[in-house]
Amino acid sequence: MNAALETYQDQLLSIRQQVPGLVAGLSDAQFGWSPGPKRWSMAQCFDHLNVTARGTVAAVDRAIQNARSHGLSGPGPFAHSLFERLFIRSMEPPPGFRFRAPKPLAPAAAPSQPMADIVREFMGWQDQLSDRIRRSDGIDLQRTRVQSPASPLVAWSLGGMFALTLAHERRHLWQAGKVRSEMDASGFGL
Repeated sequence: MNAALETYQDQLLSIRQQVPGLVAGLSDAQFGWSPGPKRWSMAQCFDHLNVTARGTVAAVDRAIQNARSHGLSGPGPFAHSLFERLFIRSMEPPPGFRFRAPKPLAPAAAPSQPMADIVREFMGWQDQLSDRIRRSDGIDLQRTRVQSPASPLVAWSLGGMFALTLAHERRHLWQAGKVRSEMDASGFGL
């Protein structure tokens, strides 16, 4: 596996390891608690990541299939465009810029599923993403284009999409951690 893909797998492992501690000991009510108006709960952070992953994995599948059928292969190293580097950096926590989630990727106002189901779905998407990273080995990660699940007008390089997805997950897990800290400080559910 090329070095970029190994880096993405390492980042994905770190994300997977972070989640159990983040949600440990929470009730469904605590998971759904919001620190204020127009602020997301932990449930909404995870729901948003699940909705985003659904679109991302489907788009990556199409890109991988297209790359294989058109012989877009290469060993790397691969570089992200300046726009990709800047946007990926803007996604990293702590957020310097806040973005409104695009309507198709917005979380439910109050996710109705229990915490265990939402987190299980998130971990399942991590398995799917890991599989797509493995399946991308040998593909030119720079020339292969992936349609953004947020906007049909934007396409990312395959490597850029992986890096962006992982930065986006870190951002919202950081956000969920901040919500947990505020909840713990407020004494909610104690």
